[in-house]
Amino acid sequence: MRSTASFCLAFLLTSTAVSGDGPTRARDLGVPFDGAPGTLNAITDVAGVEVGQVTLISGEGTLQRGKGPVRTGVTAILPRGRKYDPVFAGWHSLNGNGEMTGTTWITESGFLEGPVMLTNTHSVGVVRDAVVEWQVENRHFEPLPDEPDIFWALPIVAETYDGDLNDTNGFHVTREHAFAALDGARTGPVEEGNVGGGTGMITHGFKGGIGTASRQVKSAAGVYVVGALVQSNYGIRETLRIAGVPVGQEITDLAAGRPAQSDERGSIIVVIATDAPLLPHQLRRVAQRASLGLGRMGSYASNGSGDIFVAFSTANAGAAARSGKPQLEMLPNDVLGPLFLATVEATEEAIVNALVAAKTMTGANGFTAHELPHDRLQAVLRKYGRLKMPAATR
Repeated sequence: MRSTASFCLAFLLTSTAVSGDGPTRARDLGVPFDGAPGTLNAITDVAGVEVGQVTLISGEGTLQRGKGPVRTGVTAILPRGRKYDPVFAGWHSLNGNGEMTGTTWITESGFLEGPVMLTNTHSVGVVRDAVVEWQVENRHFEPLPDEPDIFWALPIVAETYDGDLNDTNGFHVTREHAFAALDGARTGPVEEGNVGGGTGMITHGFKGGIGTASRQVKSAAGVYVVGALVQSNYGIRETLRIAGVPVGQEITDLAAGRPAQSDERGSIIVVIATDAPLLPHQLRRVAQRASLGLGRMGSYASNGSGDIFVAFSTANAGAAARSGKPQLEMLPNDVLGPLFLATVEATEEAIVNALVAAKTMTGANGFTAHELPHDRLQAVLRKYGRLKMPAATR
């Protein structure tokens, strides 16, 4: 049985949607982006995709393992909500100093059979086990023929490291928190910044975290949506570029609790969703294009960075049927260019949204990760003739 106290704490900290007035996002500040966003400019613009998040923040001062300070959480992405209907998927590792469980089976089968979960490095195991339990309790699986209770799962759980701010070796994320993120998943706006698995993350020397964005794609084959969600925890200040502007060379102070590091460490996880009918090998190609979104931001995927991406398509419902001959649709390779471009653009904007939404955070041993100051970002963009105001949409 799950602890009532722990479950209540997790439930109270679950956050999936933004508040009434809405937070500030990159477009609100006049950051110029290419491409046309979807209605929400979020991964949930892809119909059926749900996101749930649990944020754990408690304690301050000196690190005491097992007690805190705690700055961590869990993010859950459900491709078809609570409906069990595996989706075609592909994945890519730009640099493998990180973890995304379950990818071997995606390579082998071509299917993503459950949610995608994001958390901190040392909580991958507990979240993975919790997903299996959640799928069993919610019958989120299709048993083998004539074997109603035979079920196995290889969940997708990815991580980035939050040990600068969080008592990461205190193992504060529990299965109750994973359950709460899954149970709280919803469509609609997605909260960004210091939330969910991104709570304790740092990006290019500023506070980072969760970010999302989307693009509407018009091609010869039809109109589709591409959405990205990132858990951003990578990069060095010197290389940071926003809208092509060398922001990291213009804002050189506000170092994250220590002198600026000289080489990238940390990680970023990128989740790409689309409603375009793509097969697994095509989705692997889509996942690869997230690399170019990072490149626009100034990442060079150094040895210490874990940059791992997964892409899935919500088209072709019923493709994983255990019998019969599923009728499938796919786009020709020759029309994939606009989807590739949309992936690059949405990934880039999702990272900037994470930076803009994140707030200054002080964690373990007084370590402070400063937020990217909005006024100074605008000043830098203005200096280089890149500020676009007012922003009509977010």
